Amino acid sequence: MAAKRQFNGSADELEAAFYDAISRADLDAFMELWAEDEEIVCIHPGAARLIGHEAIRASWEKIFERGGVAINARQLHATHNMFTAVHSVIEEVSKEANNNAEKRQELHIVATNVYLKTPHGWRIATHHASIASGSAPVDLFKASILH
Repeated sequence: MAAKRQFNGSADELEAAFYDAISRADLDAFMELWAEDEEIVCIHPGAARLIGHEAIRASWEKIFERGGVAINARQLHATHNMFTAVHSVIEEVSKEANNNAEKRQELHIVATNVYLKTPHGWRIATHHASIASGSAPVDLFKASILH
């Protein structure tokens, strides 16, 4: 495996680079963002757990054959310490319905991204995504709740 370049940004900036690489279907840039450890994990909605660079790369290569995927990551809930960041986001994905460009389908995916601070900067260790049923989940931090 080729040496990874240093990523000098924050975990938040790494997450932006992650979704940007997905939107451009840039497999090399996407894989460069992952930790070097072979214990990295990716779980696509409704799919089996993928462990390691080879399995993750192969799955995203198939996804990227159809082009980039525009994902708007919203409702970030983050916990950070010096060496780990865990982000829970709602991924808003818009795609064609039944191969009809005029009809678009909105999907809402609940995702957890785990980032590690490595000697090469922040890297992705885990991406776990599940389809959220129904309409977009409510942002509980912005909703007013009366007791």
